[in-house]
Amino acid sequence: MTVQDITKILEELAPLAHAENFDNVGLLVGNPNMPVKGVLVTLDTLENVVDEAIEKQYNMIVSFHPIIFSGLKKLTGSTYVERVVMKAVTHNIAIYSMHTALDNSIMGVNAKICEVLDIKHPKILIPRKGAIKKLTTYAPLKDAEKVKDALFAVGAGEIGKYSNCSYSLEGTGSFKAGSNANPAVGKIGEVHFEKETQINVIYTFEKENKILEALFEAHPYEEVAHEVVTLENTNQDMGMGMVGTLGHDMDEKDFLLMVKERMGAAVVRHSRLLGKKVRKVAVLGGSGAFAIAAAKRAGADVFITADIKYHQFFEAEDQIVIADIGHFETEQFTKDLLVDHLTKKIPNFAVALSESITNPIKYL
Repeated sequence: MTVQDITKILEELAPLAHAENFDNVGLLVGNPNMPVKGVLVTLDTLENVVDEAIEKQYNMIVSFHPIIFSGLKKLTGSTYVERVVMKAVTHNIAIYSMHTALDNSIMGVNAKICEVLDIKHPKILIPRKGAIKKLTTYAPLKDAEKVKDALFAVGAGEIGKYSNCSYSLEGTGSFKAGSNANPAVGKIGEVHFEKETQINVIYTFEKENKILEALFEAHPYEEVAHEVVTLENTNQDMGMGMVGTLGHDMDEKDFLLMVKERMGAAVVRHSRLLGKKVRKVAVLGGSGAFAIAAAKRAGADVFITADIKYHQFFEAEDQIVIADIGHFETEQFTKDLLVDHLTKKIPNFAVALSESITNPIKYL
């Protein structure tokens, strides 16, 4: 398999188009056409991880965090980022990062936290806005089903657990073909009226190119009338964080101790305990202070995340318990998630979980 083959499998789990605009995801180092001898999965691509890949004779590293985040102006080995890139290039090792593409996946980072903590019926905490589009087009009655089937085949009309979703209306279209036209129906220079079906389908934004290509390929008209609009609807299957419920109520302190144990946290920093039972829990791997308000709106009793600053703990406002368990700790099981996905898709291929420790934070 090539690097590109591996990345296609990873993008089934988390399409790169779903990453945040500020992020740097995808293939950061290497040739997409290079044959892959083995894949090493890690949270961070550090020098010890590259050394591990060299030792195991694996030539592709799949990393959650991108080693190159902002632009590199030089490669002199003066920083750990430059040294990692130089060593990877020297040993012909590809580096691929998923980061916020996986954060936004309904099967990604936060789903894994919910699995570890046995949080049931998880839903996206902050659904993605501007991610759903609607296509409206018009086809002759006899061609409408053919056009719809072509759109469905490339992912149009998928809503949650449902597919082949559309809405149609019948009406009459009119047009006059110019002297250089090649009309499928009607005559050049004459106004033609055609019984048509208006077809409406929605889709997620990353599918747009394939959907429009399928439309133009399947449609009988030389010029295809169509409209594309971005909807205000949020995408319930894409976004940051998750919220769900425990199987039974727990005491706040007992719950936090359970989180500490299962997540392997050395310490749990938290806001004031409220003396209430914990049933509803929100989670967001990595830096999650921006989601405190969303966790409160969702009615969560506890919000588990990382990188909370001093003044941000005040935002709990005795409505919720904010628990900061550490950045690495919230995202560490992402490695297992990626290894599981790859081994299921390519069971006879060499995929390994990195043994290198990349957490830069130590505790006394």
